[in-house]
Amino acid sequence: MLPAARAPRIVTSRTFGGAGAAVDALLVMAPLPATPRLFARLPDAARWRELHARGVARAGTVRSTALGNRGQTLAVLGYVAPDASPFERLTLAARMLKEAAARNPATLGLATLSGGAGARGALEALIAAALAYAFPLPSFRSDRRDERPLRRLVVQDGTGADLEYATAVARGTNLARWLTALPPNILDASSYRRAIARLARAHGLTLRWLDERALRRAGAGAFLAVSSGNAERGAGIAHLRYRPRRRRAARPDLALIGKGILFDTGGVNLKTHRSMLDMHTDMSGSAVALATLLALAELRAPLAADAWLAITENHIGPTAYRPQEIVTAANGVTIQVIHTDAEGRMVLADTLALAGRTRPRLMLDFATLTGACVYSLTERMSGVFSNRPQLADTLTAAGRVSGERVWNFPNEPDYDTDLESKVADIQQCALEGKGDHILATRFLSRFVPEETAWVHVDLSSATRSGGLAHVGTDVTGFGVRFALELLCGQDVLGALERRR
Repeated sequence: MLPAARAPRIVTSRTFGGAGAAVDALLVMAPLPATPRLFARLPDAARWRELHARGVARAGTVRSTALGNRGQTLAVLGYVAPDASPFERLTLAARMLKEAAARNPATLGLATLSGGAGARGALEALIAAALAYAFPLPSFRSDRRDERPLRRLVVQDGTGADLEYATAVARGTNLARWLTALPPNILDASSYRRAIARLARAHGLTLRWLDERALRRAGAGAFLAVSSGNAERGAGIAHLRYRPRRRRAARPDLALIGKGILFDTGGVNLKTHRSMLDMHTDMSGSAVALATLLALAELRAPLAADAWLAITENHIGPTAYRPQEIVTAANGVTIQVIHTDAEGRMVLADTLALAGRTRPRLMLDFATLTGACVYSLTERMSGVFSNRPQLADTLTAAGRVSGERVWNFPNEPDYDTDLESKVADIQQCALEGKGDHILATRFLSRFVPEETAWVHVDLSSATRSGGLAHVGTDVTGFGVRFALELLCGQDVLGALERRR
């Protein structure tokens, strides 16, 4: 259920002299314009100069050769523009890892010829790509050979790279990737609950599981409508709590919320085969929320944080919910069901309402919620929405700096007219799909207390054919880097206080 492979050990080295012989491959990111003198610090500098002289150096390109030592260390050179964005650096780092992968290296050297802030950014991109490459996703092949034997990273010292933060982010991203990639007969509600409990114990978190009986007492009719078609009664909402030392306040600074639909058939409004095939990944929002909370605990972040994970499947069957049913959410709002494949906003409605009762300063939810967001942005970016317009620049900056890019969409109240119901407080969705990512946000806003700041992330980048940025697999783990940059780097909670 949980990854067993150990991450590569990271050691630092101040000089390149012995690094060439000590590693199977040496990856060097060089800034443009690059002069031959720049390579003097590298082992076998003449060979690096020859490699550089092969042709005109262009940003984003990668070339390689073998050094002249006994082990014929693979030398991989990648060129980065001086104004390269974090996303571009991560993408280049992934290309460099792909070039080195043919050697199946057990030891990698990571270095940069940049100076100042560029050195830190380049090296952290290489570390992120190396740790993503080294992490094996779930495999159930009979032949279980270790296809990625990477055991050790030798990292250039003196660049200012924050190794503790970089490894915590990588572990979180890789956990989200692992959970999202698990087959639906392996990751069901019961096994997910056990995995969450194990992770909570390992990180000193408290866990409360709200099963269907508890949710019925809480009035969570929207969640229970979706779970009603399940053959097993294992669905529920996991509530985890992290509190820093010497701070045991009941009220959290942050509530992370995640959509955890373990398999989505579409329900009575059944999906087609192509649309249903990868619906085991519809729980990636919960994996991102969980992994972010664990990373905050690892980093001993000085904020009180909760995570609320809405875990169920959406099945078709004689007890499944149907269009035109009227259900009541935990905050008393009545919902007219229009389409059973809009189940994500239903389970999030109650989860947001329950999380809101704890009065957090910020609610941050993650969900693979709408196809409309994918059509708007493709899978290269994800959509963000907020009930606090002053956070728009902070959200965009977090996406830019983390390399997990986001686009801020409108969240204007006049869209509410498209969700007016004649028989309930609100329609679940509109009949037509246009602007559904915006309408889904407007729907969810009905379950967030007005006094609470809220950010909604529509994870259109959770999966992408061929990977994204530094991650080379279809399952990207998108969201963890963004969330940690938003919370730790951009200090979104401080921004809320400053901009009142």
